[in-house]
Amino acid sequence: MAIQRQILLSRPGDSVEGGMILDRPIGVAGAGSIGCFVGGMFAASGRRVALLARPRVIQEIEGNGLQLTSFEGLARNIASSALTLSEDPGILGDAGVVLVTVKSADTAGMADLIAGHAPADAVIVSLQNGVGNVAVLRERLPGHRVLAGMVPFNVIALGNGRFHRATSGDIVIEQDDTGSAQQLSVPGLKMRATDNIAGVQWGKLLLNLNNAINALADLPLRQQLKQRSWRMLFADQMAEGLAAIKAAGITPASSTPIPASWTPHLLRLPDAVFGVLLGRTMKIDPEARSSMWEDLQRGRRTEIDYLQGVITAIADRHGLQVPLSRRIVTLIRSAEASGKGSPKLTPEQIRR
Repeated sequence: MAIQRQILLSRPGDSVEGGMILDRPIGVAGAGSIGCFVGGMFAASGRRVALLARPRVIQEIEGNGLQLTSFEGLARNIASSALTLSEDPGILGDAGVVLVTVKSADTAGMADLIAGHAPADAVIVSLQNGVGNVAVLRERLPGHRVLAGMVPFNVIALGNGRFHRATSGDIVIEQDDTGSAQQLSVPGLKMRATDNIAGVQWGKLLLNLNNAINALADLPLRQQLKQRSWRMLFADQMAEGLAAIKAAGITPASSTPIPASWTPHLLRLPDAVFGVLLGRTMKIDPEARSSMWEDLQRGRRTEIDYLQGVITAIADRHGLQVPLSRRIVTLIRSAEASGKGSPKLTPEQIRR
């Protein structure tokens, strides 16, 4: 393991306000695109931040600083000296809060690292895609307070330590007695509490079904959503997902002003009508793309098993037909295996 670049020692008099330790570092466990952006916003607001990251990410930040931008005009440049950077999990040894931002497949492994290195009183917050991560964290971290969260926005890694927020929305965190969401909110990074985090996560999973479609298309999200043929594909995906989770007795909560059950119908609207609706409900950078597209471009394993794979698993248990979901799982796995990035398919090729 690399030697930790900077060591932050706990300070006498660290305070606990409402159950959350506010005077100790916020650890980001698995600082990729989301983790670097969120951690950077905390650092820009004066919080001490420790990023547990891969060597490539550390080298970029050490060489260029951590540069945060957004489609809304945000511009922050955090010097590397203002952060604690390491690939050694010992970096979490003084954390008051640990934000988990790894891919779903890596949750169990990261939980074990947290168990071995983070203080017993550290609050653990999952800022991950999918619906099963918190259960894994709670099973492996029985002494910790573990909170579920949902990140609605997309962050693009542009290289050289720059991370660009490309869509809108506030982070949602499971409501607890200590007001953790409010305590974690900082300027430019609002966190809202909810008493229905499971519903919120299922609602986000339905929207995230477009991640794979976008990855297969190799189009910016805004360009994709402007075309009815792509929206029809997304709508049919959501319809399969809604049918599956209804059979499982799950009620999704939407992270947008539009109820989840309405979304497939709205996606099928003519381009002009949908364009007006989209502009009123979500802001999207012209170059925004899904995280799964980025995974394919970088030759990384995707989260397809935790998105469409969840829908096909529910369908198997309830005897449902979800042919489009199965087709997309197959296409993404084929793209992963080829290692050539997005296959640049058309809607017709995906449906075939």
